[in-house]
Amino acid sequence: MLYTNHQIFSSNIQTILILVLLQLSGSIVFAQGNKLLIEDVVFISKMDGSEQHYVEIKPVGFDENKTYHLMIALHGHGSDRWQFVESDRSECAATRSIAEKYKMIMVSPDYRAKTSWMGPAAESDLNQIIEELKAKYEVDKVFLMGGSMGGTSALTYAALHPNQIDGVTSLNGHANHLEYENFQDAISSSFGGHKAEIPEEYKKRSAEYWPERLTMPIAFTVGEFDESVPGTSILRLVEILERLKREVLLIVHPKGGHSTNLIESKVALEFMIESAIKK
Repeated sequence: MLYTNHQIFSSNIQTILILVLLQLSGSIVFAQGNKLLIEDVVFISKMDGSEQHYVEIKPVGFDENKTYHLMIALHGHGSDRWQFVESDRSECAATRSIAEKYKMIMVSPDYRAKTSWMGPAAESDLNQIIEELKAKYEVDKVFLMGGSMGGTSALTYAALHPNQIDGVTSLNGHANHLEYENFQDAISSSFGGHKAEIPEEYKKRSAEYWPERLTMPIAFTVGEFDESVPGTSILRLVEILERLKREVLLIVHPKGGHSTNLIESKVALEFMIESAIKK
């Protein structure tokens, strides 16, 4: 089934309001691979001089004299820049399909793979990538999305740099590093210490504490029984954003786990894009 809402969803985990039934294409963009321009880009980090990578995918018929929206896709824990480019996971296939539909430039960075969680180095790299892409192309709106670690990281980056981002989609992410208990070795390595040692760094990177900065349209998906990245903090954040009268979509999958299906992923991405375009 397919759900969308151009207002704010109820945060009641048992309820999803079905407002509009849409017919979306089920195509996967890489079925047209020989017509796309796919490049593995190497750059030198301004932060530490290390060699970093991102994959850049230009739409079919790309014209450097035209203006394009930019879709940045952040991979999950244990993956790298190729996840959203090659994986047949529903979240990845949906992102490629929507990028194709809107003729976007799609970028998938390592952002310090495989255990990023949007620490300072990943944040710096993403700043640099956006800056360089805007210098290289005529970029209109910048959309940031991700799944799991990537969904969390998209919210973190948007809260840290709201002026850089025009819309966010967080698939099965969380919004509070101070309470999150999984993958702590990776997160502490990325953040520069354990939460007991540097709690302000964990708070800084927790979107729930900075809702006033999240002025862009945001779509969230949550699995009711997700134990890997529980959505409790997302539900609280949605309630706050509702009081702030933000444009928010929340899709809760009853009895769902740590994944978002193809249709719900597309609905979330479409909401983000269409809401931002209308502004």
